Amino acid sequence: MIRILIPTENIEGTKVADHFGRAPFFAVIDLDTNGIVTEIEVHTNTGVHSGGHGHAHNNVQRFQPQAVIVQGMGPRGIASFQSQNIAVLRANSRSIQEIVQAYHRNELEELTEGCADAHHH
Repeated sequence: MIRILIPTENIEGTKVADHFGRAPFFAVIDLDTNGIVTEIEVHTNTGVHSGGHGHAHNNVQRFQPQAVIVQGMGPRGIASFQSQNIAVLRANSRSIQEIVQAYHRNELEELTEGCADAHHH
């Protein structure tokens, strides 16, 4: 089984959020070895950017994903995931379904540089 995590704009977990830390929700998606989705859970972002506590990148590590797929992320988030050997990949679509297929085909690039517009306090 492979577990990926994608920040989403909606509770259905179908549309990728623009920025990881400010995403309202996170879709936790389990795939079998054939790339077939076996389970999807959508969780509310409890990070400080959503009125909660802590940083989203620390909060979601409890889901133990092998990869996080994003449109954008700040440099501290990227470093945090990399330190846990969790790949940070750039989304190539707004559709979660298309991203999952691209992930299975190994078509997503690693995100190595944080967003210039990331403002962290």
